[in-house]
Amino acid sequence: MTCPPAALFLRDLALARSGGAGLGVVFFLLVVTLTPFAVGPDLALLGRIGPAILWLGALLATLLGLDRLLQADHEDGGLDLIFLAPAPFELMIGAKILAHWTTTCLPLVIAAPLFGMMLDVGPETTLRVALALLVGTPALACLGTVGAALTVGLRRGGLLAPVLILPLSVPVLIFGVAACDPGRDVTGPMSALVGLALVYGVLGPIAAGATLRLLRE
Repeated sequence: MTCPPAALFLRDLALARSGGAGLGVVFFLLVVTLTPFAVGPDLALLGRIGPAILWLGALLATLLGLDRLLQADHEDGGLDLIFLAPAPFELMIGAKILAHWTTTCLPLVIAAPLFGMMLDVGPETTLRVALALLVGTPALACLGTVGAALTVGLRRGGLLAPVLILPLSVPVLIFGVAACDPGRDVTGPMSALVGLALVYGVLGPIAAGATLRLLRE
C-alpha cells in the first residue's frame, strides 16, 4: 500500500501532466527569446547578462503554477482529506511542494543549458546556471507554497501570491546569479544558496501547514 505522502505526490504529478505543466518552460523560452530584442544584438553583452536573464526567467516561470498549487484542493475539499490523512500534515504539504518542484522547476533546470546557448552563454557558465537552478529552485518552490497558502481563500489569490513572495525570493536570486559568475570563486554564493534551500525546505512546509491550519479553523 502506497503511503499517503507518496500517493499525494503521484496524484499531483498526474494532475500536472494533464493541466499544462509545460507552461513554465514556454514562459521561460519567451523571456529568453524577447530579451535580445530589448538589449540589442550585442552578443558580448548577452553573454555577460545571460545568467541573470536565465535566473530571472526561471524565477518568474515558477510563479505561474501557484494558482493551481492549493486552490483546486481548497475548492473541492481535497485539503480537508489531506488534513485527515494519517501522515503529518506538514509532510503532506512537503509532498505537494516536491510535486510542484518536479513538474514546474525541474523542467526549467533541464531547459536552462539550451536557453543559455541562445544567449551566447559559455558552456561552463551554462552548467553553473543549471547547477545553481537545481540547488536554488527548491527554495523558490517552498516560498511559492507559503504564498499560495496565504492566499488560498482569496478570489484573486493567484495574482497576490507572487507579489507576496517576490521580495522573499530576492536573496535566492542574488546568490543564484553570483554562483554563475565564471570569473570568481563561487563557493561562497553556492554555499549560501544551499543554506537558503535547506532553511526554506524545512520552514516552508511548516509555515504553509500552519497557515492552512489557521484558515481551516
